[in-house]
Amino acid sequence: MSTNKLWGGAFSATASPELDQFWSSISFDHRLAEYDIAGSIAHATMLGDTGIITHDESHQIIKGLESILEDYRYGTIEFKISDEDIHMNVERHLHERIGTIAGKLHTARSRNDQVALDMHLYVRDQAQKTTLLLKGLINALISKAEENSEAIMPGYTHLQRAQPVLFAHHLLAYGWMFVRDITRMNAVEASASRSPLGAGAIAGTTHPINRRQVADLLEMSGVYPNSMDAVSNRDYVVEMLSGNALIAAHLSRLCEEIILWVSSEFSFIRLSDAYCTGSSMMPQKKNADLAELVRGKTGRIYGSLLTMLTILKGTPLTYNKDFQEDKECLFDSVDTVQQSLHHITGMIATMAARPENMLKATREGFLNATDVADYLVKKGIPFRETHEIAAKIVSHCHAGGKTINDMTLEEFKTFNPLFSADIFEAIDITTIVNRRTSYGGTARSAVLQQLEEIKRAF
Repeated sequence: MSTNKLWGGAFSATASPELDQFWSSISFDHRLAEYDIAGSIAHATMLGDTGIITHDESHQIIKGLESILEDYRYGTIEFKISDEDIHMNVERHLHERIGTIAGKLHTARSRNDQVALDMHLYVRDQAQKTTLLLKGLINALISKAEENSEAIMPGYTHLQRAQPVLFAHHLLAYGWMFVRDITRMNAVEASASRSPLGAGAIAGTTHPINRRQVADLLEMSGVYPNSMDAVSNRDYVVEMLSGNALIAAHLSRLCEEIILWVSSEFSFIRLSDAYCTGSSMMPQKKNADLAELVRGKTGRIYGSLLTMLTILKGTPLTYNKDFQEDKECLFDSVDTVQQSLHHITGMIATMAARPENMLKATREGFLNATDVADYLVKKGIPFRETHEIAAKIVSHCHAGGKTINDMTLEEFKTFNPLFSADIFEAIDITTIVNRRTSYGGTARSAVLQQLEEIKRAF
């Protein structure tokens, strides 16, 4: 007894409903419908132009596909588990609309190269969308930096106060991370822009197809030169997942700082209530839940990358059913990163700095100790000696419960006679920041230059 599958002519038994459910992918790959139909329209056009089918048949197939696409966009298409995947569901709907001519669409094509094309188109499209979201976040960081171009805050190493920096400088450090993420997304887009269609199941086809015409119709850069590589390659999926993992890492680092800055221990910023939640017990609480959630979601994005790498490591050429597992991890990773970018952009855009608290924090922790050492270097003393002198001054202040700024000139001279009255200007926080004029430094002049540069970078 034949099965009711479109591929089931040689089969005498059917899978159980439970097994159909288990190996069906339509519950998630329905998201590829628009890409699948776009690829099929291009394929049908090529079949007609090469004479493999008639132009009238090609026209009927394309009209049928366009009607399916319209109904899909209106949400009136029903997909069936019994048809397994998006490809067979679309073909079934096409057969119901135009009859047996629908069967000619699959000429010179396999589901192996068909799904590979769908995935290429999806990844290319999502890389473009992610790039737009990254640009939005960078612009939010730039705006916030310009809005707070003179605010000074403590910079940290080992989460210990280290040296004073401009708040704008700190924000732009994240801006540059996301600029690099755009570069990676551009590379993903390019990697996914090569058409595998025409590779067939594994070895190509005997029909006189025009693979480059299909690629041109889909605005792809070219075709795969090896049919086996075309149907088995998932590097571009790994590259998308890897790019997403780095975006997630950068978002998580930013969120960690936001969580610290908004705490009462820091009080460097205020977040809009729209991006926070309260406590069901403690009425005074205002929690940075969005930042915490995005930080937490980073783990699952990493997991998606590991999932795909593990799938690939043991699959011989060419297509294997394992590749069905590439979609759920990819879809989840893309959705999570894009939603995170969208919401974090809103949080940054509505964030308010508290520069008075930032500046107050720079007065504590001896953030100007390096500048005491640099002051003596300019007097001709080797840095290793000045470092030791500055360290002794810090110990002296610790013992006396004071800051370096509280010291008198006489106290300074007890550590080295080359100290003079200009030491007080040299250790002023604003002076310290604005003297760091080296390229990429935190001086206001350098940061203004950096702002112009980052605007041209993406």
